[in-house]
Amino acid sequence: MAGGWWAKAQGGGMLLALLGWISSCVTTFVPLWKNLNLDLNELEVWNMGLWQVCITQEEGVVECQAHGSFLALPPELRISRLLMCLSNGLGLLGCLLAALGLEGWKTCEDKPGRKRQLLLGGGVTLGMAGITTLVPVSWVAYNTVLDFWDDTVPDIVPRWEFGEATFLGWFAGAFLAAGGLLLACSARSTKTPTPLAPACRRAPAARGLAGGHHLHPKNADLVI
Repeated sequence: MAGGWWAKAQGGGMLLALLGWISSCVTTFVPLWKNLNLDLNELEVWNMGLWQVCITQEEGVVECQAHGSFLALPPELRISRLLMCLSNGLGLLGCLLAALGLEGWKTCEDKPGRKRQLLLGGGVTLGMAGITTLVPVSWVAYNTVLDFWDDTVPDIVPRWEFGEATFLGWFAGAFLAAGGLLLACSARSTKTPTPLAPACRRAPAARGLAGGHHLHPKNADLVI
């Protein structure tokens, strides 16, 4: 019963981790972190990501242009690039480590302690991947809110709003963190119980005494 629960917990944690890692990779590269609707030209929608800016027209035509110099980007975009790439790498590493530590895999079956270490390490790595996903997404969202409610900017100037990638990034970070936590908690010790030591055999003399055998006369004189 307990073994089935551990297997289900590991399977659920692995599924959440994979969904979070895929969502984090999609969030990293799609240009949907910010959306901008122009009041003067409602037929165009501007979308900004970490790598490029795209303009979607009413006809469905999408034109994208990569950002200029990396150093010319705002600080939140520069650091978000690095953190999201780090999150993708940590997520992949965490999934590989956790997969090797699952009970269903035959890897290191003769070393249960090693499987537990792999599963625990994978869970911790996935948790770190979730944090490195939530930080840049939340930072960009925070700056978007500040710019939207900035009183120094005239009302006629369009304001950037949350894009779909912002919400996807939040879900990705939550899935990675939840999956890592579930895998780390399911990393239980599977050590096989050590067999009991065989009973020590009694010495022949002791067996003789216990059975009531008489001592040899020569030996009896020595005893006296």
